[in-house]
Amino acid sequence: MILLPFYVDDIIKTALSEDINYIDSTADLLIPDNSYSDAYLMAKADGVVCGSEVAARVFTILDPSIDVRFLVNEGERVSKGQKIASINGHTREMLKAERTALNIIQHMSGIATYTRKCVDAVEGTRATIADTRKTLPGLRALQKYAVTVGGGRNHRYNLTDAAMLKDNHIDAYGGITAAVKTLRKRAGHMLQIEVETRNLDEVKEALSCGVNVIMLDNMSLDEMTEACRLVDGKAKTEASGNITLDNIRAVAETGVDIISLGALTHSVQAFDISMKWG
Repeated sequence: MILLPFYVDDIIKTALSEDINYIDSTADLLIPDNSYSDAYLMAKADGVVCGSEVAARVFTILDPSIDVRFLVNEGERVSKGQKIASINGHTREMLKAERTALNIIQHMSGIATYTRKCVDAVEGTRATIADTRKTLPGLRALQKYAVTVGGGRNHRYNLTDAAMLKDNHIDAYGGITAAVKTLRKRAGHMLQIEVETRNLDEVKEALSCGVNVIMLDNMSLDEMTEACRLVDGKAKTEASGNITLDNIRAVAETGVDIISLGALTHSVQAFDISMKWG
């Protein structure tokens, strides 16, 4: 996944406007205009770095002359106490940028770190790790990018990308078969259809409709194993619901193709990074 510069700049400008308004009452009144300083970013835990270019842009959008050099690659594992970037430039602007830059890189690195743990946990199975639309408003692209840096894959970006019949769509319309037939009549030939199923009877019905992806929602391990046997490669299978690091390996071993987790983005713990002076 690629982050477009104009999109990143819009997010940063919104964040900086929220944080600074029109003056930094500490830095602008305290620090001389001709003051220049050196600083560095340091990891305070073990994890995966993500968002380096976005964090660097926070500094340079305030002052293009600020020099930010990352000492690790995007997606690289780092250890607690490791320096990950050096920063040199106008002291006032570095201080103004600090919190916004850290908020972004900590959040994105937290997502990448947790995603990598999930990817590592299912290594050797056929399952891939995917995100969901459970993202923070305005930050979807950053969060989904962080998932890919952690080794995961993106589910649909928004409601336009694919037709996904969830339980409420099915119940509102009157059943899986009727809903899929209507979608096929009205949708373009490029649109994929996914159906959320709650039991094996619904899996069989979705399979008979020839859909592209069958989601196995909150099923037991035995049910998922049987669902994968029934589908037998005729559609992609996706496990979702109540999946954690504790049970993700067992879910992967049922034979599912995809494991989607809202927790990758909606409730991930920030990766602790601090900016040190000198």
